[in-house]
Amino acid sequence: MPSFREAPPKGGGRARGRALVAAAALAAPLLLAGPASGAGEPGGGETRSGRFTVTPLTFTVTAGERRCTVDADLYRPRGVDRAHPAPAVLATNGFGGSKDDASTAAIGRIVAERGYVGLVYSGLGFGRSGCLISLDDPAIDGRAASGLLDFLAGERAADDGTRADYVVADAPGDPRVGMLGASYGGAVQLATAADDHRVDALVPMITWHDLAYSLAPNNAVDRTAGGREVPGAAKWQWMNGFYLAGEGQPLLAPSLDPSRINSLDCLHFVTRACEMVRTLNSGRYPADRTRRLLAFARSVSPVSYLDRVEAPTLLVQGQADTLFNLNEAEATYRTLKEHGTTAKMIWQSWGHSGGTGSPAAGELDLGGGDLESSYVGRRILAWFDRYLRHDESAETGPDFAYHRDWIKDPDHAYATASRLPADRRELYLSGEGRLVDDPARVTSGSRTYRNGPLPTSHSESRAAGLAGLPDPAPYDTRGTHLGWTTEPLTRSVEVVGAPEATLRVDSPRAERAQRSADAADKLVLFAKLYDVAPGGEQTLVHRLVAPVRVPDVRGPFTVRLPGVVHRYEKGHRLRFVIAASDGAYGGNRGVKPVTVTSAPGDTGVLRLPVVQVASPGPGRP
Repeated sequence: MPSFREAPPKGGGRARGRALVAAAALAAPLLLAGPASGAGEPGGGETRSGRFTVTPLTFTVTAGERRCTVDADLYRPRGVDRAHPAPAVLATNGFGGSKDDASTAAIGRIVAERGYVGLVYSGLGFGRSGCLISLDDPAIDGRAASGLLDFLAGERAADDGTRADYVVADAPGDPRVGMLGASYGGAVQLATAADDHRVDALVPMITWHDLAYSLAPNNAVDRTAGGREVPGAAKWQWMNGFYLAGEGQPLLAPSLDPSRINSLDCLHFVTRACEMVRTLNSGRYPADRTRRLLAFARSVSPVSYLDRVEAPTLLVQGQADTLFNLNEAEATYRTLKEHGTTAKMIWQSWGHSGGTGSPAAGELDLGGGDLESSYVGRRILAWFDRYLRHDESAETGPDFAYHRDWIKDPDHAYATASRLPADRRELYLSGEGRLVDDPARVTSGSRTYRNGPLPTSHSESRAAGLAGLPDPAPYDTRGTHLGWTTEPLTRSVEVVGAPEATLRVDSPRAERAQRSADAADKLVLFAKLYDVAPGGEQTLVHRLVAPVRVPDVRGPFTVRLPGVVHRYEKGHRLRFVIAASDGAYGGNRGVKPVTVTSAPGDTGVLRLPVVQVASPGPGRP
């Protein structure tokens, strides 16, 4: 069991017409924040504040097989010149945004006020930057970012002749540069650092590890059958929201930049990205095409190149995030550590989902332009102080920290540890729907559920959220799911990490169907955890579910659920559910009844990563 303590207090193309109109409407809500309020008009001249100047610049870069323009703003602190150089921070936007978003522009202002040179740019295919959307491909998006590093190194000028000869250099042509950004602006940092080792520090926030998992997750621990990987269930709401927003970008741009146009069939993305979305939308997974497209998704994902990332990396991931869940950051963290790269990880409260769309009180709010007032913000500042200013006194904090939303004092909401929790509590699936803590208490019994032609369970609706419609509470329709529930807890239990469940199901129809070469014929189910209050009210923890396309129903399989941080209070009950469908995902082809049988010595097991309940810290009653 790691030693947990309180975090330190403050101070320390075919039917495109209507689709593109919809895309224009969808694009803005997909941003992490609204438009900027302080950074000058696009294309305008230099703006000045008391502490820094902002100069709009453009750069013509080579990105893959195309040359295109990158639109950027240069934030230069007062007093920084060739005689008084400063380190730099490079940042770009989340998907669908630009350098003018409130949260992206705020990065430029924040770092400039701290004495860093800031270079904030619109990612390829967004805002006024050219080229296709390439999903943060290292060979395209990473190469474009390297061109901006050349500018910060003084090796090239902006298109108007501006030079940055006032950035601290570690060697000729090697500027001292960190990167900061969220989501799409997080993955590009790893893509850049994999092949350009001039990057000195990274802070990727709420981003992905493997897009194949992000967009079509299969949470079976062993995802192979017959030596081939079994794809997951398409996360169709998130995937199509982003796809429409991306395809609608030219309608939002001031002109139809030729470098941003691919073809009428795939307007604004690289071709393989469009093929991937269409294949996942089809509900069919022909083996050769699916393997090729999943290989493409992985090739542009950190999972494929993390072994080349050397820059110290502070990962920040959101606990309320159904797009890129905590498992993605954990996988990146573990891989970096295995390869000897300095890495630390924070699980904050907010991500791409979670209700209000704004950070909780005391949590990091990039759009607010203030890092000092939040635990995560102070960790980011210390990271840059240590690795960009080489301030040996800068405390970069513990290896792991996580936010506890049940603690309302923001100064004590984070717990920290030297490593991720390793202790697991086992609960057993008993035949009558009970979840028991002793295998000797398991009783025999069988229960059956079946799926219908339409989804019968609901976790969250990104479509409703984007359209401004109410999103109903999660539910499961009778007869289409099975649940196992504990007795009321005699003490509080804190779950921190990814639960796992080993299951055995019986489904003759699924067994017959899985003989097909089409992976889509395999059984799909959805595992999840509820918190049941004494009055019976159920809460789906962070509205997270684990889609599973079972590799082979003839034997047991293990499911790794998305990581959570949740406190089950004394008197509450924990409920584990497997459901036949979920409205946010693709599902089963045809009706596949499923029976789960429990018997002493032969039952399913749920393993919970738990921590000891922390004692009250300073300032708490």
